[in-house]
Amino acid sequence: MSSLTLTIIQTDLSWENKAANLQRLKEKIEAMDERTEIVVLPEMFSTGFTMVPELFAETMEGETVAWMKEMAENNKIIITGSLIIEEDGQYFNRLIWMLPNGQTGHYDKRHLFGYGDEDKHYTPGNKRLIASVKGWRINLQVCYDLRFPVWSRQQYVSMESEYDLLIYVANWPERRSHAWKTLLCARAIENQCFVAGVNRVGKDNKNVYYSGDSLVIDPLGQVLYHMPDAEDVFTITLQKEEVDKVRTQFPFWKDADAFTIH
Repeated sequence: MSSLTLTIIQTDLSWENKAANLQRLKEKIEAMDERTEIVVLPEMFSTGFTMVPELFAETMEGETVAWMKEMAENNKIIITGSLIIEEDGQYFNRLIWMLPNGQTGHYDKRHLFGYGDEDKHYTPGNKRLIASVKGWRINLQVCYDLRFPVWSRQQYVSMESEYDLLIYVANWPERRSHAWKTLLCARAIENQCFVAGVNRVGKDNKNVYYSGDSLVIDPLGQVLYHMPDAEDVFTITLQKEEVDKVRTQFPFWKDADAFTIH
């Protein structure tokens, strides 16, 4: 059966300092000594969770996407994380899925964090991105999406699941870390899939503290990795047969409700 190796980079972010963040992440990626296939960065990894997109937005031909392309090609990895993209006068909190050959996929964050005024500055997306790697299907989501389980809920068609791994990239504050950890485990259990949640650490310019608490969780909800309050680069290999075994042994998915998202 297929294995998949991913690396989580839990990092501090320099507030609205694109050059510093890209340099820091470049050094972390190039210092990795373990073989990996996917590198996952936090939400808005180039700027921090800023609400002035007009100052920091790029196009898909901009500096940060070009940086991702260079990192993916030079290190022969897939790299993913979100940044601020402008299209047709609108700003998106966009997760980029960058392949080593320069091909890209993207997902625009659907659930914008109204409590932090994200909805006043960004446009929501309306389409999920499920990527394919080595027979694995990977559902890619961003931070606040975690609170809305319908958006990530597996739908089975002809006895086939939609995905095997669910990834959330985030800037999730420490004051709500209990919700972060609990909901990540819930998403793994209810969707019978691996879950990886990748968060930042450190403080932003509003004195909001981020404790990281990045997690990797198996399809039964057991925590395989958890790192609070420190920068960390962690590599783990997942086995697809574990997903298949859980779904076969506990076929709860057969009793799920059918639904349509509008």
